[in-house]
Amino acid sequence: MDIVSLVQKLLMEQALILVPVLMFFGYLLKRTPRVPNWLIPWVLMVLGVIGGLFVIGLGLEGALQGIIAAGVAVYSHQLYRQSIKQ
Repeated sequence: MDIVSLVQKLLMEQALILVPVLMFFGYLLKRTPRVPNWLIPWVLMVLGVIGGLFVIGLGLEGALQGIIAAGVAVYSHQLYRQSIKQ
């Protein structure tokens, strides 16, 4: 199973917009000198939950979609860093 089909199964279509938004915030946080690297995934998860609650709706499903979107954003960034940028 490839990553695209896995994301399509787990992430609702409405929550897909969160992934590039979270990647952008991750980029901004990475460029901020006072934010340690270990904190970036945690901040993205919180922002993802807030975004999921906003996009999907208040409830567990919105929070879970935000966590999944944050995971996809962090994972795709790591794939890029480790595969292409080495």
